[in-house]
Amino acid sequence: MLAPLAAAVAGAWAEPRLQTSPSLSPPPAGESSRQRPVFLLADELRVRPDLDAVAEGRVEFRRAGMVIRADRFTYDNADDLARARGNVEIRKEGNVYKGPELQLRVQRFEGFFLQPEFELGLLGSGGRAERIDFIDDARSVASKALYSSCPRDGSGDPDWLLQADRVKLDVQTQEGRAEGAVLRFLGTPILALPVISFPLSDARKSGWLPPNVGLDSRSGFELGIPYYWNIAPHRDATITPTLRTRRGLSAETEFRYLEPGDRGRVVVDLLPYDRVFGGSRRAWLFEHDGQRVDGVGVVGGGLRYRAKVQRVSDQDYWKDFPTSVPSATPRLLPADLGVERSVNTWLGPGQLYARALHWQVLQTDNADTTIDSPYQRSPQIGLRVEPALMPGWRASLETEFNRFTRPDGTASARRPTGWRWHALGQISRPWITPGAWVTPKLAFNAAAYSLDAAVGLDARHPGRIIPTASVDAGLVFERESHWFGQTRRQTLEPRMLYVNTPYRDQLSLPNFDSADREFNLVSLFGENAFSGVDRVSDAHQLTLGLSTRVFDAASGAQILRLALGQRVLFRDRRVLYRAPDDTTVPAPFTQRLSDVLLEGSTSVVPRWQLDAALQYNPDSSRVVRSILGASFSPGPFQTLSAGYRYSRGLSEQVELAWQWPVYRGQARPVGASSGCGGTLYGVGRVNYSMRDSRITESIVGLEYDARCWIGRIVSQRVSTGASEATTRLMLQLELVGLSRIGANSLQVLKDNVPGYQLLRDPRRPDFRDAAEP
Repeated sequence: MLAPLAAAVAGAWAEPRLQTSPSLSPPPAGESSRQRPVFLLADELRVRPDLDAVAEGRVEFRRAGMVIRADRFTYDNADDLARARGNVEIRKEGNVYKGPELQLRVQRFEGFFLQPEFELGLLGSGGRAERIDFIDDARSVASKALYSSCPRDGSGDPDWLLQADRVKLDVQTQEGRAEGAVLRFLGTPILALPVISFPLSDARKSGWLPPNVGLDSRSGFELGIPYYWNIAPHRDATITPTLRTRRGLSAETEFRYLEPGDRGRVVVDLLPYDRVFGGSRRAWLFEHDGQRVDGVGVVGGGLRYRAKVQRVSDQDYWKDFPTSVPSATPRLLPADLGVERSVNTWLGPGQLYARALHWQVLQTDNADTTIDSPYQRSPQIGLRVEPALMPGWRASLETEFNRFTRPDGTASARRPTGWRWHALGQISRPWITPGAWVTPKLAFNAAAYSLDAAVGLDARHPGRIIPTASVDAGLVFERESHWFGQTRRQTLEPRMLYVNTPYRDQLSLPNFDSADREFNLVSLFGENAFSGVDRVSDAHQLTLGLSTRVFDAASGAQILRLALGQRVLFRDRRVLYRAPDDTTVPAPFTQRLSDVLLEGSTSVVPRWQLDAALQYNPDSSRVVRSILGASFSPGPFQTLSAGYRYSRGLSEQVELAWQWPVYRGQARPVGASSGCGGTLYGVGRVNYSMRDSRITESIVGLEYDARCWIGRIVSQRVSTGASEATTRLMLQLELVGLSRIGANSLQVLKDNVPGYQLLRDPRRPDFRDAAEP
């Protein structure tokens, strides 16, 4: 060991000085610990080759991956033992240890450090201990240790502090384990456990997670203690026993997997006996996505498959446990299975697919709030093909067989059921130049039915075929301009769509999946006014539109968009949508000029985003529908947004959302043990119905960022009926560098507050979004 040390010393005498490096680099791959050279700098240095070395005064001992500084340093070559005294400091792999005395076997990194203070660089946290024993490069044990991520500059006790008799740190497994641990917050013990573990990085590990705490207006006080099971690098599970004071004890389990080509999860919530309900309650969810490509797996051939099945035990589950039914339509739960495969046909490449879709419908006792669910498809089998034609021509063909049935609990039992075959085809010849395009197209929609019974219809086996001819054309003009001293690029884009579809009487045909499209610029330039297959609107019409866009010439970012559109009817429209139970014949649509649509968005004003959409009826000279929105984001964690939605005769709603600092504390004076040195943020979103004069949904909360900890309190109110609502209070304490305690409100804020930013990046397992211990 002293041979390379002597060489380093000789080099130091031969040269004016050693050139030190401000950072540490890992040793070369494959280099053993004995081969690594060491360097020793000091004011005074005495070396006996192959025996020992003594250094005094501003000592710096460097070895690949490690630096030791001290006032006095000795090294015994026979025992590979280094001793350091006086202002001792070790820097190794981003961690820093400081104290009065160190004894260390250098190659094995085995020894002890008396009364050290330490900093864990990866976590930005640290503490102090009476003694740290280094077992090897990866493991150490601290006795009588204090740990925190709060400032440890002597200005007072940290806001949060983990005190333990022994703390074992294992860098290899990235796990910390505290024995006889007491967690103090603002000087008050809030958690005491004989053993507590915590992560040293973002790596996943098994263990108990911090408790979930919440308050619900229907279930009372809730306390859940999750256990995270790291089964394998590609599988894990979280099991959460939960106590609800009004209802009883429940268990929530989530199992996740990520296999080559497959991923999914299974969630089961079980409440054996609900004291309020008077029986057992349960919910479960299964989600899966997978694929097999050529040469992989047992199926092969580019097969893709998916599944989503969600079910609950009773009709009121969505009201009592809204967070356990994660769905955009909590009263309509799917069982959706699908598979598709790429195929080559004599017409060209295509996709063969099959699907089965069933619904669980959750009705209420109030007749005014019952819902009429969509049809079930069991099965749906189809083929999509893109025929290979001569250059410049495009074509597509889709054909399907469907069986439509009514789900149990649907509001209408008179709707017909049965089979449908349909075929959709089109052929077009686009001509495209840099500043213009013209696309003539011919299309057809054919369908044949075999009904179980002719309920309200003329026949059990009706059918029809409807052709459509269209021409889509547009121009693009572009110019450069200068706005406020900035170079901009502006476009002017007129567009025209002509559609001619003959009238076919469709009142005698069933309607399994068609409805009116929402009237917007996308549907305005569509050939069919209906979604689905069963209804095809007759048309002899011309749609005209004009749009302009402005881009920043340097970055290419769009800063302004305006669009205008209107449709001209050359004859009355006779095919109109009617409700399933409506037997009246709708009157023809005779309005020659459609409503005018105007849409716009801009970010030309720095830090502002403005959006607007307007539907204007020229006959009545009234606005039929409007959407207005504005958001202001001057900096990080600062966003305000407002929206207004109006639909004449249906709804009028105002929305406000925000994340904004409402208080910024001053830095704490030296010696202060407490104080408001952080930032308080207000966060939330409120939806108010002006038509009903009530708040339909609200999320209001406060976040306090004290730098080393974050406190959150969030109240969420969700309407479950005209006069019913569920209110949930979520409390969370996030100890930076340790963990989170309380109900997880972060996902609620991210999903509901536009522009919301996390005050801290979440630290979580690496293959999904699960919490960590």
